[in-house]
Amino acid sequence: MTSTPTPAHATHDVTNQPPPLTPYDAAQDTALLEGLRREGAGWAEEEIRRLGLRAGSAEAQEWAERANVHEPVLRTHDRYGNRVDEVEFHPSWHHLLRAAVAEGLAGAPWADDRPGAHVARTAGGLVWGHTEAGHGCPTSMTYAAVPALRAQPELAKIYEPLLTSREYDPELRVPTEKPGLLAGMGMTEKQGGSDVRTNTTLATPTAEPGVYTLRGHKWFTSAPMCDVFLVLAQASPLRDKGGLSCFLVPRILPDGSRNTFRIQRLKDKLGNRSNASSEPEFDGTVAWLVGPEGRGVKTIIEMVNCTRLDCVMMSATLMRRTLVEAGHHVRHRSAFGARLIDQPLMRNVLADLALESEAATTLTLRLSGAADRAVRGDAGEAAFRRIATAVGKYWVTKRGPAFTAEALECLGGNGYVEESGMPRHYREAPLLSIWEGSGNVNALDVLRALRREPATAHALFDELALARGADARLDAAAVRLEGLLTAGSEAGARRLVELMALALQASLLVRHAPPAVADAFCATRLGGDWGHAFGTLPDGADVDAILERALPADG
Repeated sequence: MTSTPTPAHATHDVTNQPPPLTPYDAAQDTALLEGLRREGAGWAEEEIRRLGLRAGSAEAQEWAERANVHEPVLRTHDRYGNRVDEVEFHPSWHHLLRAAVAEGLAGAPWADDRPGAHVARTAGGLVWGHTEAGHGCPTSMTYAAVPALRAQPELAKIYEPLLTSREYDPELRVPTEKPGLLAGMGMTEKQGGSDVRTNTTLATPTAEPGVYTLRGHKWFTSAPMCDVFLVLAQASPLRDKGGLSCFLVPRILPDGSRNTFRIQRLKDKLGNRSNASSEPEFDGTVAWLVGPEGRGVKTIIEMVNCTRLDCVMMSATLMRRTLVEAGHHVRHRSAFGARLIDQPLMRNVLADLALESEAATTLTLRLSGAADRAVRGDAGEAAFRRIATAVGKYWVTKRGPAFTAEALECLGGNGYVEESGMPRHYREAPLLSIWEGSGNVNALDVLRALRREPATAHALFDELALARGADARLDAAAVRLEGLLTAGSEAGARRLVELMALALQASLLVRHAPPAVADAFCATRLGGDWGHAFGTLPDGADVDAILERALPADG
Protein backbone atom coordinates (compact mmCIF):
# COMPACT_ATOMS: atom_id res chain seq x y z
CA MET A 1 0.00 0.00 0.00
CA THR A 2 1.03 3.55 -0.58
CA SER A 3 -0.11 6.43 1.58
CA THR A 4 -1.56 9.59 0.15
CA PRO A 5 1.05 12.36 0.41
CA THR A 6 0.17 15.45 2.41
CA PRO A 7 -0.22 18.53 0.16
CA ALA A 8 3.03 20.44 0.01
CA HIS A 9 1.45 23.71 1.01
CA ALA A 10 -0.16 22.46 4.22
CA THR A 11 2.85 23.23 6.44
CA HIS A 12 2.89 26.81 5.21
CA ASP A 13 -0.64 27.91 5.98
CA VAL A 14 -0.42 31.33 7.60
CA THR A 15 -2.62 31.80 10.64
CA ASN A 16 -2.60 34.08 13.68
CA GLN A 17 -0.54 36.76 11.93
CA PRO A 18 -1.71 40.37 11.68
CA PRO A 19 -2.59 41.79 8.26
CA PRO A 20 -0.36 44.56 6.91
CA LEU A 21 -0.81 47.86 8.73
CA THR A 22 -0.36 49.81 5.50
CA PRO A 23 -2.29 51.74 4.35
CA TYR A 24 -3.21 53.62 7.50
CA ASP A 25 -3.88 57.19 8.65
CA ALA A 26 -0.85 58.67 10.42
CA ALA A 27 -2.90 61.69 11.48
CA GLN A 28 -5.45 59.61 13.38
CA ASP A 29 -4.03 60.88 16.65
CA THR A 30 -6.37 62.70 19.03
CA ALA A 31 -3.61 64.32 21.07
CA LEU A 32 -1.95 65.68 17.93
CA LEU A 33 -5.11 67.16 16.45
CA GLU A 34 -6.16 68.69 19.76
CA GLY A 35 -2.72 70.25 20.16
CA LEU A 36 -2.79 71.57 16.60
CA ARG A 37 -6.00 73.48 17.33
CA ARG A 38 -4.92 74.59 20.79
CA GLU A 39 -1.61 76.04 19.58
CA GLY A 40 -3.25 78.19 16.91
CA ALA A 41 -3.05 76.12 13.73
CA GLY A 42 -6.51 74.61 13.53
CA TRP A 43 -6.76 76.11 10.07
CA ALA A 44 -4.23 73.47 8.91
CA GLU A 45 -6.19 70.44 10.14
CA GLU A 46 -7.55 69.43 6.74
CA GLU A 47 -4.04 69.49 5.27
CA ILE A 48 -2.60 67.53 8.18
CA ARG A 49 -5.29 64.89 7.80
CA ARG A 50 -4.57 64.63 4.08
CA LEU A 51 -0.84 64.34 4.79
CA GLY A 52 -1.50 61.64 7.36
CA LEU A 53 -3.19 59.49 4.74
CA ARG A 54 -0.32 60.10 2.36
CA ALA A 55 2.28 59.20 4.99
CA GLY A 56 0.55 55.91 5.76
CA SER A 57 0.02 55.02 2.12
CA ALA A 58 1.64 51.98 0.56
CA GLU A 59 3.59 54.22 -1.81
CA ALA A 60 5.15 56.41 0.90
CA GLN A 61 5.96 53.44 3.13
CA GLU A 62 7.64 51.72 0.20
CA TRP A 63 9.72 54.85 -0.46
CA ALA A 64 10.81 54.77 3.18
CA GLU A 65 11.88 51.15 3.03
CA ARG A 66 13.75 51.48 -0.25
CA ALA A 67 15.56 54.65 0.81
CA ASN A 68 17.00 52.73 3.75
CA VAL A 69 17.75 49.48 1.93
CA HIS A 70 19.52 51.30 -0.92
CA GLU A 71 21.88 53.52 1.05
CA PRO A 72 23.63 56.61 -0.33
CA VAL A 73 26.92 56.09 -2.15
CA LEU A 74 29.82 58.55 -2.25
CA ARG A 75 31.37 59.26 -5.65
CA THR A 76 34.50 61.37 -5.19
CA HIS A 77 35.61 61.45 -8.87
CA ASP A 78 34.01 61.15 -12.27
CA ARG A 79 35.16 58.66 -14.91
CA TYR A 80 37.83 61.07 -16.14
CA GLY A 81 39.40 61.64 -12.75
CA ASN A 82 37.83 65.00 -12.00
CA ARG A 83 36.90 65.61 -8.38
CA VAL A 84 33.09 65.80 -8.09
CA ASP A 85 32.30 64.88 -4.45
CA GLU A 86 28.75 63.78 -5.09
CA VAL A 87 26.49 61.45 -3.13
CA GLU A 88 24.09 59.30 -5.09
CA PHE A 89 20.71 58.47 -3.55
CA HIS A 90 18.02 56.00 -4.50
CA PRO A 91 15.06 57.65 -6.28
CA SER A 92 12.91 56.93 -3.21
CA TRP A 93 14.99 59.40 -1.19
CA HIS A 94 14.21 62.10 -3.73
CA HIS A 95 10.51 61.16 -3.72
CA LEU A 96 10.40 61.59 0.06
CA LEU A 97 12.26 64.89 0.00
CA ARG A 98 10.22 66.29 -2.85
CA ALA A 99 7.02 65.49 -0.96
CA ALA A 100 8.32 66.93 2.32
CA VAL A 101 9.43 70.20 0.73
CA ALA A 102 6.18 70.53 -1.23
CA GLU A 103 4.19 69.99 1.98
CA GLY A 104 5.96 72.92 3.63
CA LEU A 105 8.15 70.87 6.01
CA ALA A 106 11.36 72.74 5.13
CA GLY A 107 11.61 76.54 5.21
CA ALA A 108 8.08 77.42 4.10
CA PRO A 109 6.71 78.66 7.50
CA TRP A 110 9.09 81.62 7.46
CA ALA A 111 7.25 82.92 4.39
CA ASP A 112 3.80 82.32 5.90
CA ASP A 113 2.34 85.19 7.92
CA ARG A 114 -0.52 83.17 9.40
CA PRO A 115 -0.34 82.66 13.19
CA GLY A 116 0.39 79.01 13.80
CA ALA A 117 2.41 78.48 10.61
CA HIS A 118 5.30 76.95 12.57
CA VAL A 119 2.89 74.77 14.56
CA ALA A 120 1.38 73.50 11.31
CA ARG A 121 4.84 72.54 10.10
CA THR A 122 5.58 70.66 13.33
CA ALA A 123 2.28 68.81 13.09
CA GLY A 124 3.13 67.95 9.50
CA GLY A 125 6.43 66.53 10.68
CA LEU A 126 4.68 64.49 13.35
CA VAL A 127 2.67 62.70 10.67
CA TRP A 128 5.02 62.68 7.67
CA GLY A 129 7.72 61.35 9.97
CA HIS A 130 5.79 58.07 10.01
CA THR A 131 7.60 57.37 6.72
CA GLU A 132 11.25 57.53 7.77
CA ALA A 133 13.56 59.92 9.62
CA GLY A 134 16.64 60.31 7.43
CA HIS A 135 15.23 62.75 4.90
CA GLY A 136 13.97 64.90 7.77
CA CYS A 137 17.56 66.00 8.40
CA PRO A 138 17.94 68.33 5.37
CA THR A 139 14.39 69.67 5.74
CA SER A 140 15.08 70.42 9.40
CA MET A 141 18.35 72.20 8.68
CA THR A 142 16.75 74.20 5.88
CA TYR A 143 14.01 75.33 8.23
CA ALA A 144 16.57 76.23 10.87
CA ALA A 145 18.93 78.11 8.56
CA VAL A 146 16.53 80.96 7.83
CA PRO A 147 16.61 82.76 11.22
CA ALA A 148 20.38 82.40 11.41
CA LEU A 149 20.86 83.77 7.92
CA ARG A 150 18.83 86.84 8.84
CA ALA A 151 21.87 87.99 10.85
CA GLN A 152 23.24 89.04 7.44
CA PRO A 153 20.31 90.83 5.73
CA GLU A 154 21.97 91.17 2.32
CA LEU A 155 22.48 87.39 2.16
CA ALA A 156 19.00 86.69 3.55
CA LYS A 157 17.51 88.84 0.80
CA ILE A 158 19.10 86.57 -1.81
CA TYR A 159 18.69 83.15 -0.22
CA GLU A 160 15.61 83.28 2.00
CA PRO A 161 13.06 83.19 -0.84
CA LEU A 162 14.79 80.06 -2.12
CA LEU A 163 15.07 78.39 1.28
CA THR A 164 11.36 78.98 1.91
CA SER A 165 10.35 77.60 -1.48
CA ARG A 166 8.21 74.47 -1.79
CA GLU A 167 10.14 73.21 -4.82
CA TYR A 168 12.83 70.56 -4.56
CA ASP A 169 15.64 70.45 -7.11
CA PRO A 170 18.37 67.87 -6.36
CA GLU A 171 20.76 69.06 -9.08
CA LEU A 172 23.97 70.86 -8.14
CA ARG A 173 23.63 74.23 -9.82
CA VAL A 174 24.21 77.89 -9.05
CA PRO A 175 21.89 78.46 -6.07
CA THR A 176 20.28 81.60 -7.45
CA GLU A 177 19.35 79.74 -10.64
CA LYS A 178 17.36 77.05 -8.81
CA PRO A 179 13.66 77.15 -7.85
CA GLY A 180 14.41 76.10 -4.28
CA LEU A 181 17.33 75.30 -1.99
CA LEU A 182 18.22 72.99 0.88
CA ALA A 183 20.64 74.05 3.61
CA GLY A 184 22.98 72.09 5.86
CA MET A 185 25.39 72.99 8.62
CA GLY A 186 28.98 72.19 9.58
CA MET A 187 29.76 72.86 13.22
CA THR A 188 31.71 70.05 14.87
CA GLU A 189 35.31 68.94 14.40
CA LYS A 190 37.02 65.78 15.53
CA GLN A 191 39.06 67.36 18.31
CA GLY A 192 36.13 69.07 20.03
CA GLY A 193 32.70 67.75 19.06
CA SER A 194 30.15 69.87 20.91
CA ASP A 195 32.96 72.11 22.19
CA VAL A 196 32.92 74.14 18.99
CA ARG A 197 35.11 76.89 20.45
CA THR A 198 38.05 74.52 19.96
CA ASN A 199 37.43 74.48 16.19
CA THR A 200 40.55 74.93 14.10
CA THR A 201 39.02 75.53 10.65
CA LEU A 202 40.49 78.88 9.63
CA ALA A 203 38.68 81.63 7.72
CA THR A 204 40.93 84.11 5.92
CA PRO A 205 39.45 87.35 4.58
CA THR A 206 39.83 88.12 0.88
CA ALA A 207 40.02 91.50 -0.79
CA GLU A 208 36.24 91.44 -1.21
CA PRO A 209 34.43 92.61 1.97
CA GLY A 210 32.50 89.84 3.67
CA VAL A 211 34.11 87.09 1.59
CA TYR A 212 36.58 84.62 3.11
CA THR A 213 38.33 81.39 2.23
CA LEU A 214 38.15 78.41 4.58
CA ARG A 215 40.72 75.75 5.34
CA GLY A 216 39.96 72.86 7.68
CA HIS A 217 38.08 69.62 8.24
CA LYS A 218 34.60 69.05 9.64
CA TRP A 219 33.76 65.85 11.51
CA PHE A 220 30.01 65.44 11.12
CA THR A 221 28.20 67.22 8.30
CA SER A 222 24.97 65.51 7.29
CA ALA A 223 23.15 65.80 3.99
CA PRO A 224 26.28 66.91 2.09
CA MET A 225 24.33 67.34 -1.15
CA CYS A 226 22.54 70.41 0.20
CA ASP A 227 23.02 73.60 -1.80
CA VAL A 228 24.40 75.82 0.96
CA PHE A 229 25.82 75.29 4.45
CA LEU A 230 26.22 77.39 7.55
CA VAL A 231 29.69 76.65 8.88
CA LEU A 232 31.65 77.70 11.97
CA ALA A 233 35.30 78.71 11.52
CA GLN A 234 37.91 80.82 13.27
CA ALA A 235 38.15 84.16 11.50
CA SER A 236 41.76 85.23 11.11
CA PRO A 237 42.12 88.50 13.05
CA LEU A 238 43.53 90.45 10.13
CA ARG A 239 40.63 92.84 10.35
CA ASP A 240 37.71 93.34 12.71
CA LYS A 241 37.62 91.07 15.78
CA GLY A 242 38.44 87.60 14.53
CA GLY A 243 37.40 84.53 16.52
CA LEU A 244 34.76 81.86 15.96
CA SER A 245 32.41 83.10 13.26
CA CYS A 246 29.58 81.84 11.07
CA PHE A 247 29.87 81.55 7.29
CA LEU A 248 27.66 80.65 4.34
CA VAL A 249 29.28 78.06 2.07
CA PRO A 250 27.61 77.24 -1.28
CA ARG A 251 28.44 74.00 -3.09
CA ILE A 252 28.37 75.87 -6.43
CA LEU A 253 29.82 79.36 -6.76
CA PRO A 254 28.06 82.22 -8.56
CA ASP A 255 30.25 81.70 -11.65
CA GLY A 256 29.07 78.08 -11.94
CA SER A 257 32.29 76.47 -10.71
CA ARG A 258 32.36 73.95 -7.88
CA ASN A 259 33.39 75.26 -4.50
CA THR A 260 36.01 73.13 -2.75
CA PHE A 261 33.94 70.75 -0.63
CA ARG A 262 35.89 67.49 -0.55
CA ILE A 263 33.86 64.70 1.00
CA GLN A 264 36.46 62.46 2.62
CA ARG A 265 34.06 59.70 3.58
CA LEU A 266 30.50 58.91 4.65
CA LYS A 267 29.90 57.82 8.22
CA ASP A 268 28.92 54.19 8.82
CA LYS A 269 26.15 54.92 11.34
CA LEU A 270 24.05 52.80 13.65
CA GLY A 271 20.85 54.14 12.12
CA ASN A 272 19.63 57.01 9.94
CA ARG A 273 21.05 54.98 7.07
CA SER A 274 19.14 56.71 4.29
CA ASN A 275 20.82 60.01 5.13
CA ALA A 276 24.45 60.59 4.20
CA SER A 277 26.60 62.04 6.99
CA SER A 278 30.03 63.14 5.86
CA GLU A 279 33.44 64.58 6.68
CA PRO A 280 34.02 67.50 4.31
CA GLU A 281 37.40 69.14 3.87
CA PHE A 282 37.76 72.84 3.03
CA ASP A 283 40.81 74.10 1.19
CA GLY A 284 40.45 77.56 -0.28
CA THR A 285 36.69 77.15 0.05
CA VAL A 286 34.86 80.41 -0.62
CA ALA A 287 32.51 81.54 2.16
CA TRP A 288 30.44 84.59 3.07
CA LEU A 289 30.40 85.95 6.63
CA VAL A 290 27.03 85.67 8.43
CA GLY A 291 26.75 88.02 11.39
CA PRO A 292 29.70 89.75 13.09
CA GLU A 293 33.13 88.20 13.37
CA GLY A 294 33.62 86.44 16.68
CA ARG A 295 29.87 85.92 17.20
CA GLY A 296 29.54 82.63 15.39
CA VAL A 297 27.91 80.72 18.24
CA LYS A 298 25.39 83.48 18.88
CA THR A 299 24.59 83.61 15.17
CA ILE A 300 24.12 79.89 14.66
CA ILE A 301 22.37 79.22 17.98
CA GLU A 302 19.04 80.17 16.38
CA MET A 303 19.61 77.34 13.94
CA VAL A 304 20.40 74.95 16.79
CA ASN A 305 17.25 75.94 18.71
CA CYS A 306 15.15 75.05 15.67
CA THR A 307 16.86 71.74 15.02
CA ARG A 308 16.58 70.81 18.69
CA LEU A 309 12.83 71.26 18.47
CA ASP A 310 12.84 68.96 15.47
CA CYS A 311 14.72 66.34 17.49
CA VAL A 312 11.90 66.45 20.04
CA MET A 313 9.37 66.25 17.23
CA MET A 314 11.04 63.25 15.62
CA SER A 315 11.31 61.39 18.93
CA ALA A 316 7.61 61.97 19.52
CA THR A 317 6.95 60.75 15.98
CA LEU A 318 8.93 57.55 16.53
CA MET A 319 6.98 56.92 19.72
CA ARG A 320 3.66 57.37 17.98
CA ARG A 321 4.70 55.34 14.94
CA THR A 322 5.87 52.36 16.98
CA LEU A 323 2.85 52.56 19.31
CA VAL A 324 0.55 52.35 16.28
CA GLU A 325 2.50 49.35 15.01
CA ALA A 326 2.36 47.62 18.39
CA GLY A 327 -1.35 48.33 18.80
CA HIS A 328 -2.08 46.94 15.36
CA HIS A 329 -0.13 43.76 16.09
CA VAL A 330 -1.76 42.97 19.42
CA ARG A 331 -5.24 43.50 18.02
CA HIS A 332 -4.69 40.71 15.51
CA ARG A 333 -2.44 38.32 17.41
CA SER A 334 -3.66 35.68 19.88
CA ALA A 335 -1.76 33.80 22.56
CA PHE A 336 -2.84 31.49 25.37
CA GLY A 337 -6.41 31.48 24.17
CA ALA A 338 -7.05 35.23 23.86
CA ARG A 339 -6.13 38.17 21.70
CA LEU A 340 -3.12 40.03 23.06
CA ILE A 341 -5.09 43.28 23.18
CA ASP A 342 -7.53 41.65 25.63
CA GLN A 343 -4.86 40.43 28.05
CA PRO A 344 -4.52 42.70 31.11
CA LEU A 345 -0.73 42.86 31.23
CA MET A 346 -0.43 43.73 27.54
CA ARG A 347 -3.06 46.43 28.00
CA ASN A 348 -1.00 47.84 30.85
CA VAL A 349 2.08 47.99 28.64
CA LEU A 350 0.25 49.68 25.79
CA ALA A 351 -1.46 52.18 28.08
CA ASP A 352 1.86 53.08 29.69
CA LEU A 353 3.37 53.63 26.23
CA ALA A 354 0.32 55.68 25.26
CA LEU A 355 0.85 58.01 28.23
CA GLU A 356 4.46 58.57 27.24
CA SER A 357 3.53 59.17 23.62
CA GLU A 358 0.79 61.67 24.40
CA ALA A 359 3.04 63.56 26.82
CA ALA A 360 5.75 63.78 24.15
CA THR A 361 3.37 64.91 21.42
CA THR A 362 1.66 67.49 23.64
CA LEU A 363 4.98 68.97 24.74
CA THR A 364 6.25 69.07 21.16
CA LEU A 365 3.26 71.10 20.00
CA ARG A 366 3.51 73.42 23.01
CA LEU A 367 7.17 74.09 22.17
CA SER A 368 6.22 74.76 18.57
CA GLY A 369 3.48 77.14 19.67
CA ALA A 370 6.01 79.02 21.79
CA ALA A 371 8.38 79.23 18.84
CA ASP A 372 5.60 80.54 16.62
CA ARG A 373 4.61 83.24 19.11
CA ALA A 374 8.25 84.13 19.86
CA VAL A 375 8.83 84.80 16.16
CA ARG A 376 5.90 87.22 16.33
CA GLY A 377 7.45 89.17 19.18
CA ASP A 378 6.08 87.57 22.37
CA ALA A 379 8.93 87.99 24.88
CA GLY A 380 7.38 85.69 27.46
CA GLU A 381 7.01 82.89 24.93
CA ALA A 382 10.58 83.50 23.74
CA ALA A 383 11.84 82.97 27.30
CA PHE A 384 9.71 79.84 27.68
CA ARG A 385 10.92 78.51 24.34
CA ARG A 386 14.54 79.08 25.37
CA ILE A 387 14.32 76.92 28.48
CA ALA A 388 11.62 74.44 27.53
CA THR A 389 13.14 73.43 24.20
CA ALA A 390 16.40 72.42 25.89
CA VAL A 391 14.41 70.60 28.60
CA GLY A 392 12.28 68.80 26.01
CA LYS A 393 15.29 67.94 23.86
CA TYR A 394 16.95 66.30 26.86
CA TRP A 395 13.98 64.32 28.16
CA VAL A 396 11.83 63.30 25.20
CA THR A 397 14.81 62.10 23.17
CA LYS A 398 16.09 60.18 26.21
CA ARG A 399 12.79 58.33 26.44
CA GLY A 400 12.84 57.32 22.79
CA PRO A 401 15.14 54.25 22.91
CA ALA A 402 13.37 52.61 25.88
CA PHE A 403 10.00 53.33 24.30
CA THR A 404 10.82 51.89 20.89
CA ALA A 405 12.40 48.82 22.50
CA GLU A 406 9.18 48.13 24.46
CA ALA A 407 7.01 48.70 21.40
CA LEU A 408 9.21 46.34 19.40
CA GLU A 409 8.87 43.71 22.11
CA CYS A 410 5.08 43.84 21.76
CA LEU A 411 5.61 42.16 18.38
CA GLY A 412 7.82 39.47 19.90
CA GLY A 413 10.20 37.83 17.45
CA ASN A 414 8.34 39.41 14.55
CA GLY A 415 9.46 42.81 15.79
CA TYR A 416 13.11 41.76 15.81
CA VAL A 417 13.02 40.97 12.11
CA GLU A 418 14.13 43.72 9.72
CA GLU A 419 11.13 43.45 7.41
CA SER A 420 8.83 44.50 10.25
CA GLY A 421 10.42 47.96 10.16
CA MET A 422 10.75 48.06 13.95
CA PRO A 423 14.54 47.53 14.02
CA ARG A 424 14.95 50.61 11.80
CA HIS A 425 12.91 52.68 14.24
CA TYR A 426 14.88 51.26 17.18
CA ARG A 427 18.21 52.17 15.61
CA GLU A 428 16.94 55.66 14.87
CA ALA A 429 15.88 56.45 18.43
CA PRO A 430 19.31 57.00 20.10
CA LEU A 431 20.38 59.44 17.40
CA LEU A 432 17.93 62.11 18.48
CA SER A 433 19.43 62.47 21.95
CA ILE A 434 22.91 62.82 20.42
CA TRP A 435 22.42 65.22 17.52
CA GLU A 436 22.21 68.92 18.34
CA GLY A 437 23.82 68.35 21.73
CA SER A 438 23.85 65.13 23.74
CA GLY A 439 22.12 64.75 27.09
CA ASN A 440 24.85 66.41 29.13
CA VAL A 441 25.15 69.31 26.70
CA ASN A 442 21.43 70.03 26.90
CA ALA A 443 21.26 69.62 30.68
CA LEU A 444 24.14 72.06 31.12
CA ASP A 445 22.52 74.42 28.63
CA VAL A 446 19.46 74.51 30.88
CA LEU A 447 21.66 75.49 33.83
CA ARG A 448 23.32 78.16 31.71
CA ALA A 449 19.98 79.62 30.73
CA LEU A 450 18.75 79.65 34.33
CA ARG A 451 21.87 81.48 35.50
CA ARG A 452 22.23 83.98 32.69
CA GLU A 453 18.61 84.56 31.73
CA PRO A 454 16.40 84.73 34.85
CA ALA A 455 13.33 85.30 32.68
CA THR A 456 13.51 81.66 31.58
CA ALA A 457 12.89 80.34 35.12
CA HIS A 458 10.00 82.77 35.54
CA ALA A 459 8.51 81.60 32.23
CA LEU A 460 8.73 77.96 33.26
CA PHE A 461 7.08 78.50 36.64
CA ASP A 462 4.44 80.72 35.07
CA GLU A 463 3.57 77.78 32.81
CA LEU A 464 3.41 75.36 35.74
CA ALA A 465 1.26 77.81 37.69
CA LEU A 466 -1.48 77.47 35.08
CA ALA A 467 -2.23 74.02 36.54
CA ARG A 468 -1.68 74.91 40.21
CA GLY A 469 -4.20 73.25 42.49
CA ALA A 470 -5.40 70.77 39.89
CA ASP A 471 -3.25 67.86 41.11
CA ALA A 472 -1.46 67.58 44.46
CA ARG A 473 1.37 65.51 42.97
CA LEU A 474 2.09 68.20 40.40
CA ASP A 475 2.01 70.91 43.07
CA ALA A 476 4.48 68.89 45.15
CA ALA A 477 6.75 68.45 42.13
CA ALA A 478 6.79 72.22 41.57
CA VAL A 479 7.92 72.70 45.19
CA ARG A 480 10.68 70.09 44.76
CA LEU A 481 11.72 71.81 41.57
CA GLU A 482 12.18 75.12 43.38
CA GLY A 483 14.49 73.37 45.83
CA LEU A 484 16.58 71.80 43.09
CA LEU A 485 16.84 75.15 41.33
CA THR A 486 18.30 76.68 44.47
CA ALA A 487 21.02 74.02 44.53
CA GLY A 488 21.64 74.10 40.78
CA SER A 489 24.82 71.98 40.78
CA GLU A 490 26.32 70.68 37.55
CA ALA A 491 26.42 67.14 38.93
CA GLY A 492 22.69 67.30 39.54
CA ALA A 493 21.79 68.87 36.20
CA ARG A 494 20.18 65.74 34.77
CA ARG A 495 18.06 65.24 37.87
CA LEU A 496 16.90 68.85 37.69
CA VAL A 497 16.06 68.78 33.98
CA GLU A 498 14.22 65.46 34.30
CA LEU A 499 11.92 66.89 36.97
CA MET A 500 11.42 70.05 34.92
CA ALA A 501 10.37 67.96 31.93
CA LEU A 502 8.01 65.71 33.88
CA ALA A 503 6.39 68.66 35.69
CA LEU A 504 5.95 70.48 32.39
CA GLN A 505 4.42 67.44 30.68
CA ALA A 506 2.16 66.80 33.67
CA SER A 507 1.04 70.43 33.69
CA LEU A 508 0.06 70.21 30.03
CA LEU A 509 -1.80 66.93 30.50
CA VAL A 510 -3.63 68.12 33.62
CA ARG A 511 -4.85 71.14 31.67
CA HIS A 512 -5.59 69.56 28.32
CA ALA A 513 -5.91 65.75 28.49
CA PRO A 514 -8.80 63.65 29.86
CA PRO A 515 -8.64 62.87 33.62
CA ALA A 516 -7.69 59.23 32.99
CA VAL A 517 -4.56 60.29 31.12
CA ALA A 518 -3.54 63.12 33.46
CA ASP A 519 -4.15 61.11 36.63
CA ALA A 520 -2.17 58.07 35.44
CA PHE A 521 0.71 60.26 34.29
CA CYS A 522 0.90 62.19 37.57
CA ALA A 523 0.53 59.01 39.67
CA THR A 524 3.41 57.29 37.89
CA ARG A 525 5.84 59.95 36.67
CA LEU A 526 5.44 62.30 39.65
CA GLY A 527 3.78 60.26 42.42
CA GLY A 528 6.16 57.31 42.33
CA ASP A 529 3.41 54.69 41.88
CA TRP A 530 5.34 53.06 39.06
CA GLY A 531 7.99 50.45 38.36
CA HIS A 532 11.19 50.77 36.37
CA ALA A 533 9.84 49.54 33.03
CA PHE A 534 6.83 50.29 30.87
CA GLY A 535 3.77 48.24 31.78
CA THR A 536 3.85 48.98 35.50
CA LEU A 537 0.84 51.28 35.81
CA PRO A 538 -1.00 50.97 39.16
CA ASP A 539 -4.17 48.90 39.39
CA GLY A 540 -6.29 52.03 39.67
CA ALA A 541 -5.23 53.41 36.28
CA ASP A 542 -8.10 53.68 33.79
CA VAL A 543 -6.34 51.61 31.14
CA ASP A 544 -9.45 51.25 28.99
CA ALA A 545 -10.00 54.99 28.69
CA ILE A 546 -6.32 55.59 27.93
CA LEU A 547 -6.24 53.00 25.15
CA GLU A 548 -9.55 54.09 23.65
CA ARG A 549 -8.10 57.57 23.24
CA ALA A 550 -4.65 56.51 22.05
CA LEU A 551 -5.11 53.68 19.57
CA PRO A 552 -6.45 54.39 16.07
CA ALA A 553 -9.68 52.73 15.06
CA ASP A 554 -9.00 49.27 13.69
CA GLY A 555 -9.13 49.46 9.92
